[in-house]
Amino acid sequence: MFFAKRRDSVPEVLPTHIGIIMDGNGRWAKKRGLPRFAGHKAGADAFKRTVRYCNRIGIRYLTVYAFSTENWARPKKEVDAIIELLRDYLRDAENYKKENVRVRFIGDISVFDEEIQRRIAESEQESEDFTGLRLNIAVNYGGKAEIVRAVREIVRDVENGSLLPDAIDEEAVDSRLYTRGQPPVDLVIRPSGEYRLSNFMIWQTAYAEFVFMDVLWPDFSPHDMNRALWEYAGRNRRFGGVK
Repeated sequence: MFFAKRRDSVPEVLPTHIGIIMDGNGRWAKKRGLPRFAGHKAGADAFKRTVRYCNRIGIRYLTVYAFSTENWARPKKEVDAIIELLRDYLRDAENYKKENVRVRFIGDISVFDEEIQRRIAESEQESEDFTGLRLNIAVNYGGKAEIVRAVREIVRDVENGSLLPDAIDEEAVDSRLYTRGQPPVDLVIRPSGEYRLSNFMIWQTAYAEFVFMDVLWPDFSPHDMNRALWEYAGRNRRFGGVK
């Protein structure tokens, strides 16, 4: 009875910022005798329904790990297929305006072609004033690379005199991350049965709760999100103190 409740209802205590490592697309396709691209296509569908559900239940921030800096090492055919899914999403972005979701892409997008960069800029600009869920889509993103980028900005600011060395603190780093101005991640969800962070938002997840799930990402449903939210709601978040 309690398990059914956790699948079909949303707890009162919700995280402000959720991070999701969307994992398991390839294994989902392999189990069904399908090409890996089919798994990524199904994963894109899971992404859309998860975004809509998070927006509906009142989650304020959601960051999804779509394509990492390490993913370039995959076979070219698979990488090309993933990039085409990104392109399709951007072309279809006009149809999501009614969702009231504010979109931001985090990561080094300079590696993508002119069309993708233009559509990313348009998607961010057109949704800038939306008041619903704030969605971060991490593409060509790596947590270590993000911190290195922030450090380089700090070094430049010290060299040009706009930042004193003694003024370098956590806020100085935080304000130079892709997620500047956003709250830290409260909850990280990783489906697929893997138990690692995989270079995802290393700084922002310093005090996050982690929920690992055996479900493969293309099968991830609102019921699975509810299970993760109930798990989060039952955690005692002490932030190094005693409660």
